[in-house]
Amino acid sequence: MTGRLTRRPGLGWVTLLFALQGAHAAATIDRQAVVERHNPHLTAIDPMSPLSVGNGRFAFTADVTGLQSLPDLYHGQGTPIETQARWSWHEDPNPKGYKLSDANRDYTAWGKTVGFPTNTRTAAGQWLRENPHLQPLPQIGFVLTGAGARALSSADVSAVDQRLDLWHGRLDSRVRLLGQPVSVSSAVSPDSDTLALRIRSPLLASGRVALRIALPYGYKMNDHHNPPLDWSHPDGHQTRVLAQTADTLALEETRDGARYAMTLASGTALSIAHPSAHVFEIAPRSGQALELTITFVRDGRAPAPAAAAVFQASGAYWDRFWRSGAAIDFSGSRDPRAAELERRVVLSQYLTAIQLGDETPASESGLTTSTWYGKHHTEMVWWHTAHFALWGRPEFTARTLGWFQRTLPAARAVAAERGLQGARWMKMTGPGGRESPGGNPLIIWNQPHPIHLAELLYRADPTRATLERYRDLVFETAQCMASMLHWDEKGQRYVLGPPLWIAQEIYDQSTSMNPSYELSYWARGLEIAQQWRERLGLPRDPEWERRRTHLAALPQKDGKYVALESHPDTWDNVDSRHDHPSFLMALGQLPGDGVDRETMRRTLHAVLATWDWKTKIWGWDYPMIAMTAARLGEPQTAVDVLLKSDGPNNTYTQAGHNPNTKLPVYLPGNGALLAAVAMMAGGWDGAPARPAPGFPADGSWTVRAEGFKALP
Repeated sequence: MTGRLTRRPGLGWVTLLFALQGAHAAATIDRQAVVERHNPHLTAIDPMSPLSVGNGRFAFTADVTGLQSLPDLYHGQGTPIETQARWSWHEDPNPKGYKLSDANRDYTAWGKTVGFPTNTRTAAGQWLRENPHLQPLPQIGFVLTGAGARALSSADVSAVDQRLDLWHGRLDSRVRLLGQPVSVSSAVSPDSDTLALRIRSPLLASGRVALRIALPYGYKMNDHHNPPLDWSHPDGHQTRVLAQTADTLALEETRDGARYAMTLASGTALSIAHPSAHVFEIAPRSGQALELTITFVRDGRAPAPAAAAVFQASGAYWDRFWRSGAAIDFSGSRDPRAAELERRVVLSQYLTAIQLGDETPASESGLTTSTWYGKHHTEMVWWHTAHFALWGRPEFTARTLGWFQRTLPAARAVAAERGLQGARWMKMTGPGGRESPGGNPLIIWNQPHPIHLAELLYRADPTRATLERYRDLVFETAQCMASMLHWDEKGQRYVLGPPLWIAQEIYDQSTSMNPSYELSYWARGLEIAQQWRERLGLPRDPEWERRRTHLAALPQKDGKYVALESHPDTWDNVDSRHDHPSFLMALGQLPGDGVDRETMRRTLHAVLATWDWKTKIWGWDYPMIAMTAARLGEPQTAVDVLLKSDGPNNTYTQAGHNPNTKLPVYLPGNGALLAAVAMMAGGWDGAPARPAPGFPADGSWTVRAEGFKALP
């Protein structure tokens, strides 16, 4: 990577910014060295740290054998090992014709009765919440064959030596099974949903081991946080052999109306056993080497590229990925935590790229396991995708924002049903955009996200083409935001709610009004929309302007901001000081519309001193708080919060995942970390004119950074 200006198709000019802090001379970062010093290397079974290869829409997660040979151990004690594609969905039959309004409950909203689908305690509500749901792809692992055939156990595995080559997107695994050496290399094609495998072991030659491909019915739906695969309904789905030759096997899997196909191809003759309806065992007819690809498609027949081509394409793709966009190097820092922060940053870039880069927005566990039925929570889309644009890779952000564009008709319908104008964004949804019952429809902080993300894309490519591409999305989202405000005659102001569910999810939804963060986001979102009108040569919308400039003030008490005006007990009631301290986002994630900086400073320090950090602070809270500290000119506080270690949800596994007390994988934590580091290294509008303004300038941190985009 050089320091020249480079042109990337469709992205505009990307300036490589060299930020220097400490004693190093300005120089291009050795990106490969930074990445490779954090390649995960496992020497023992760690159920919390399976490693994955993927392309953003498809991923394969493996245990230490390089395959999915110990599924019960990993699911029971850590992180599931699964194969997933973001396009693979299933919906149970709906013979009673349940529709979303069947889950409605009436709420009073400023003199009107409005139905919101919040009732999950009915058959309709539960069906609508569970459907559609993610449909897992096959489990692919070793199985013992021949005399004494059985599944593998951890006691069979020794001499673990597993490395994930981040620079080339390749997983290399070496173990001993039953005392014999086994090696597996894997990679995923960037161009198709193809897994390439190179397997070598004398156990293959002796007929003691085979590659087992087992197609599950789906997930057991009784656990929406981390459900196990369901093998108990073999008659509920069909696996059909489409074609079989000496070196290929093509299958079709159907369950109700859902379908996917897969093709297994090898350059050598295969032994293919079919011991049960949904299980296949693959081995070479001779020798101890097995090289093959397994390609998945939703429709049609899957192609069959050669394994060598997949490994080559994967290596080339990841080389380009790491050389693109931004990079940061903390080597030379005196702070002993610098290496750990750099490790988290490198691994988070990889994990978000392989799990959050699809055109259908990801769930909070990405493509590792199914959470909340695999559905997307749109309030998390900023933490999932904003960092891509800030790191100079806006094409990832654009893919996700494309879903919002395609789903505008559904969002318009939701707005109309609730007496609103424009497009009202659904909170918990599958690929089609249908809302899910629960408290979800009352959450509102998802609403301005598409505007903010579109603005980040405009900053990456400030052209009229960008404005035209996203104008409908921005304007219709803003129109709905304006119509969600109510005029308070007594206070001569516009207010938000009730009903609503604020980002700090502990307050009565039917009475909540004027939350601090959401009020600030309404002001910011409407202002961005007005700026887009001006950039397009249009006048400011007078009604948006009237509502924006007459918004209720951010609520505070005793010189500190509180969560919301209707329940201003944040600092009086200890029970109100858990869950997300979301009011801090008004100056952190956002630039602080309506915020008094000194009031926010007192609020920040009150959170640091008195908040309950163990009940429900999740992975994205730490970076979010760090962003607020950075904007307030407290970089040491920002670093300390970012790396705070006395709470349960700010740890990162050997694989780089940020688990929490409920979920083994929680990708909003990784995305928020990258957003915070981008801001602290690349700055923000109005940041101090020094390199890496969010890091301490006392010499404890040496920060070399290039390619970052400033946050608004």
